Amino acid sequence: MSWLIALLVLSALIFFHELGHYSAARFFGVYVEVFSIGFGKKLVSFQWIGTQWQISAIPLGGYVKMKGQDDSDPIALSNDDDSYSAKKPWQRIIILLAGPLANFALAWLFFYTIAIGGPQTLSPIIGNVLKNSPAHIAGLQKGDIILSINNESIDEWNEISDHVKSSIGDLTLRIQRGNSIQTITLTPKISETRNIFKETIQQRMVGIAPSGDTHTLDLGVIESVVYASTQTYETSFLIFQSVQKLLTGVVPVSEVGGVVSITKITADAAEYGWMSLLFFSALISVNLGVLNLLPIPALDGGHIMFNLYEMIRRKAPSEEVIYRLTVGGWVLLLGLMSLGLYNDITRLMQ
Repeated sequence: MSWLIALLVLSALIFFHELGHYSAARFFGVYVEVFSIGFGKKLVSFQWIGTQWQISAIPLGGYVKMKGQDDSDPIALSNDDDSYSAKKPWQRIIILLAGPLANFALAWLFFYTIAIGGPQTLSPIIGNVLKNSPAHIAGLQKGDIILSINNESIDEWNEISDHVKSSIGDLTLRIQRGNSIQTITLTPKISETRNIFKETIQQRMVGIAPSGDTHTLDLGVIESVVYASTQTYETSFLIFQSVQKLLTGVVPVSEVGGVVSITKITADAAEYGWMSLLFFSALISVNLGVLNLLPIPALDGGHIMFNLYEMIRRKAPSEEVIYRLTVGGWVLLLGLMSLGLYNDITRLMQ
């Protein structure tokens, strides 16, 4: 059942991405010939408002086929008023951006729903104090609850980390120990650690770890909007960073996952309840938005680059250049998909 839910979630995310393209195209008067979830052989279809809506056999994505725009034949253009290629470059860019933006908007909606439902977060309770660390020297102990840092209230563990990393000079902590409230001052020191990409970095630290206790955040409407916006921005930035680290070799290619990994993670999340499913759905939606903005000719980002070139140079790239770059983009994209599938199979075998 969880695998079925995972496939439905992925299909829904793809649907909203393509719906973004479709809506923007219709807004600018572009005729949309086909709206497909999946690739390959058509399984089910129907006609509605002039468009053929269909589900295809290979659930690895989807597409909106507009008049005057065909990735399988990048030089097949049309000068009709209702064609994509007849629109101004800035209009085409909006149509292209609408898909990724729909994914970001959907992710924001998921994060907002999580916020309204009461997300779980690590409590600011100390679980371990490193010997001879600034925290140990200052007298912090296991079980201490950190109430504030430099007179700023602390509600969750991540806020402690943010305060320490951005601090300059001493930190004044107000803590609860048993039934008493105490004030402790300490000075973070720069230590060597590893970030989430396993890079060695220098960072201000105090030498404490969380207890692992969690609590539910009680967020109002405004706080939920802030929570959703922050989560959407931070996950988008993290994915951009991951792509950059992959391209520079910091993240090994063995970490690349494909549709099998995505489906498995989503299925696992579904087993833990709707909150986990929403969270991972938001992550995947952001992932789709970010990856489609990469300047690869087979993706939205590549087509945006072509249109930006046309806006700047006042002329479109030559048909040969568009054709060669698009073919190269498809080769690169298929190579990445094959790599992801290979890694998925390898993980399953192990």
